[in-house]
Amino acid sequence: MSRTWTLRKHKPSGTRGRGAEGQVAGRPSPAAERRRGGPREHGEQGAFASFARRFRSGELGSVPVVLGLVVVWIIFETLNKNFLSPRNLSNLSVDIVGTGLIAIGIVFVLLLGEIDLSVGSVSGLAAAAFAVLNVNQGMSEGLAVLVAVLAGTAIGAVQGFFFAKVGVPAFVVTLAGLLGWNGLMLYILGTSGTINLDDKGLVAMLTGHYFTDIAAAYGLAALGTAGYFLASYRDTRRRRAAGVPARPLRETLIRTAVLAAITLGAAYVLNQFQGLPLALLIFLIFLVGLDYVLRRTPYGRMIFALGGSVEAARRTGLNVGLVRISVFMISGTMAAIGGLFLASRVTSASQSSGSGNLLMDAIAAAVIGGTSMFGGRGRTWSALLGVLVIQSIASGVALMGIQTAVQFMITGGVLLIAVVIDSLSRRAQKAHGRV
Repeated sequence: MSRTWTLRKHKPSGTRGRGAEGQVAGRPSPAAERRRGGPREHGEQGAFASFARRFRSGELGSVPVVLGLVVVWIIFETLNKNFLSPRNLSNLSVDIVGTGLIAIGIVFVLLLGEIDLSVGSVSGLAAAAFAVLNVNQGMSEGLAVLVAVLAGTAIGAVQGFFFAKVGVPAFVVTLAGLLGWNGLMLYILGTSGTINLDDKGLVAMLTGHYFTDIAAAYGLAALGTAGYFLASYRDTRRRRAAGVPARPLRETLIRTAVLAAITLGAAYVLNQFQGLPLALLIFLIFLVGLDYVLRRTPYGRMIFALGGSVEAARRTGLNVGLVRISVFMISGTMAAIGGLFLASRVTSASQSSGSGNLLMDAIAAAVIGGTSMFGGRGRTWSALLGVLVIQSIASGVALMGIQTAVQFMITGGVLLIAVVIDSLSRRAQKAHGRV
């Protein structure tokens, strides 16, 4: 089969030789690559060689956190045989939801290279607002939930405005929010300090309802696996049609098989206890939906562009201020929703809502899961992986009866390791000209 090659032309130092159509000299054209069935990089070297190349260039992806999670599970299962029991894993799948939803909002902020320190207080305020409106004022649960969530959105808009339009650093704005919204929460709760929720109500059902039919868990696993394969296959066809590197079919099949094993295994474990938790289902819907927003929409590309270089994004005509405000609105909204799930778990709103180590856990979950603190790199799935690590440590420590102080030390060490890996990965990418 004949190949089309471009002639090498002399270029100034520091640039690569390219033909008239921008084709790198010495490489076949996109059309030739398509005739061969795909780019050489993936077609001939294979999945493992491609992974090794990405690993050397600092593109580690979720590999470190997955390995870390496996190590944590092995250690705690060795120390306590109840750790991987269906009951404990089912409880773990519900425990991760509240913090995980807040961590998703943190991912959006971190993609800009910023931070939101107010999410803990916002979550507590949303829970308190719902409790006061529903229990004390008699408002219907649905309307009270809507008001509480919109309050989080409004808070995010206010904080985003001061950051994007006034120019106050996000750290300072959200630190002020941490104090101010916590004070407002204490004020609206009043002297009682604690408001118990209806344990049969809508919010209580968020973490208390399970789909006991085994078809629910297995159906969700099958649907998720099929959706992943179809999306990957469609993406591969589009990339090959455009003449850009694409994942070979065999790698897609391997990834799908691994995902199927994980999801079906998780469904089997859940069905051994009470079935599929409603909280986990809602969490996964948020993960998939917001992942689509980040990776498949122009708005998501604007967030990544802004996280990569603010000045470059501004010169392309991007409305920097509007994107920044919208990201903080998403963070506030997710914090409010997460706060309702946390209140559902204990069926109450109190002066301790949103306090403790919630803020640190949410930020740590996003970072440990693989979202870069330097901006421009991360996914919503980072929140799932990170919060799994954190809650697994908390669950293991609780089962063994170890002091909470040990949990903090372990989580702090894991967070430091994650940041170190992120820094080394970024340095490797710079060395390979990828940053």
